[in-house]
Amino acid sequence: MKYYIIAGEASGDLHGSNLIKALYKKDKNAIIRCWGGDLMGATGATLVKHYKELAFMGFLEVLLNIFTIFRNISFCKKDIIEFNPDVIIFIDYSGFNLRIAKWAKAQNFRTNYYISPQVWASRAGRVRSIQRDINAMYVILPFEKEFYQKYGYHVHFVGHPLVDAVTNRKQVDEQLFRKKYQLSDKPVIALLPGSRKQEITKMLSVMLSVTDIFQDYEFVIAGAPSQPFSFYKNIIGDKKMSFVKDKTHDLLSISSAALVTSGTATLETALFKVPQVVCYKGNALSYQIAKRIITLKFISLVNLIMDKKVVKELIQYDFTRENLIRELSLILDKKHQEKLFLDYFELEKRLGGTGASEKVAELIVKNTS
Repeated sequence: MKYYIIAGEASGDLHGSNLIKALYKKDKNAIIRCWGGDLMGATGATLVKHYKELAFMGFLEVLLNIFTIFRNISFCKKDIIEFNPDVIIFIDYSGFNLRIAKWAKAQNFRTNYYISPQVWASRAGRVRSIQRDINAMYVILPFEKEFYQKYGYHVHFVGHPLVDAVTNRKQVDEQLFRKKYQLSDKPVIALLPGSRKQEITKMLSVMLSVTDIFQDYEFVIAGAPSQPFSFYKNIIGDKKMSFVKDKTHDLLSISSAALVTSGTATLETALFKVPQVVCYKGNALSYQIAKRIITLKFISLVNLIMDKKVVKELIQYDFTRENLIRELSLILDKKHQEKLFLDYFELEKRLGGTGASEKVAELIVKNTS
């Protein structure tokens, strides 16, 4: 069968690559065309667009790039028609994907969605359009199935693919890792400033401002695969900083703590059992708009899944050097970590075990054949 897959972010690229591998196992005749990143491209699928051309975050950023977005939508529709897939698989990236899904369903293409839009966070009315436009939805967060059931929409809970990514990864030799990246013997604090240029620019400078206070630790920046070191260097300036590109999981596996930009990375950090402070700062206008439409108590997936405060969230105006110093000092305290680790283990149990990609691939092949 022919599969057309659309992912628009680094996390979608990771999960998309694992899904593609699973599809090739389930369907030996699979022909796959995709939007994503280097990981999806490395599977043997034909990569049409890289997410570096697509990743715009926040209301203002989207507005400033609206013509590029419209061009991408137009190109995507044309490419789908020419490829004529048996099924289109959308991975997260809701602003773009829901537009394509509406069009695709009207063109009688079969539509599947893997990793639900966060309709439970804001604009829940979108559930109606999802019901109309998506033939099958595969969710990865335990509370999402119950959320959709309230609207009479049956979805498949398949577990979270990050559990696979963490469980099945090749174990890193810490000594060799430190040697390769010229790290000292000090305990490591990982800095995860995100993957998009806009968020990295806003997050990293504040994260770097605390490094001089914790001189018994080595701070290491987790570089996104889509961004060159030169981009980070402009933010780092003359500060002497360690930098590891596209090896976030390896870095987390040797870290004692982490400062993490809100998003999938908070869950990754928790699965590696690393104490963390969750950080977020957006464009001021985008933040004010978001604050008025998002109805959640928390922004981090860790706290949302556990339905309580497990990790500290420093959002927008609370994301300051002073607050970061205080919270980082707290999570480095061994007494604080005992309770945190218990919550992390419970979180992992709630995520549904391994095999998410295989479950999704099996359901897609079964429902499309």
